[in-house]
Amino acid sequence: MRRRPGIAGLQNAAATRDQFRLVGENVAKVRTDVMKEQLATFRSQLEEFARKHKSDIRKNPVFRQQFHEMCAKVGVDPLASNKGVWAELLGIGDFYYELVDICIATRSHNGGLIDLLDLRKLLGQKRKATLESLSEDDCLRAISKLKVLGSGFEVISVGRRKLVRSVPTELNKDHSGILGLAQAEGYVTVEQVEREFSWSTGRAIDALETLLKEGLAMIDDGHRDGKRRYWFPCVTVSSDTAAVEAKS
Repeated sequence: MRRRPGIAGLQNAAATRDQFRLVGENVAKVRTDVMKEQLATFRSQLEEFARKHKSDIRKNPVFRQQFHEMCAKVGVDPLASNKGVWAELLGIGDFYYELVDICIATRSHNGGLIDLLDLRKLLGQKRKATLESLSEDDCLRAISKLKVLGSGFEVISVGRRKLVRSVPTELNKDHSGILGLAQAEGYVTVEQVEREFSWSTGRAIDALETLLKEGLAMIDDGHRDGKRRYWFPCVTVSSDTAAVEAKS
């Protein structure tokens, strides 16, 4: 018959487990400390790199994108910091705030849906920078961070254009289809929507009225043909740029 371990044996086994646990904790702490030290070194090297190449980072969008990707690997976000080395060296510390301000300023005109190109133009005016120096990647990177925060910011594609949504509006395929159709003339009618998508009148009106309710469309009943036109400022080229310039 096999003998069961005695009290001394159980105590020795428990002590051995405790020793292994302490060793494991010490190893994990050493690894964490080493990683922190390596990250701190890398951040320092990034700052030195930024000082050395600040002109290229500011003026070259492709170079800046590659720099942002390096920063992201060590948890550094130059766009978010409004103080410290990144703002001082690169002048991009207030980028998020300026982007949000523009989206809010244009909501009364576009219902919270602004063309990405218009957004870049307005950001360029605000930052006194050329459109070429302010890349699409800069905006997309910032918007993706804002989206993670649950702020309602999102980029949607309508045909070949990209629109930035800054309000928590749920747009389905029907709404996106109508926005794409409106790009031709800036407006659509119920009859156009029915004909283009082979929809029933009820489906067309329901989708259009939802867009109207959300502030993305405006009504024009003043035409001789008697057809109601739903205008979409958000898909009119440079409409938001003109709207903000008129206010300033």
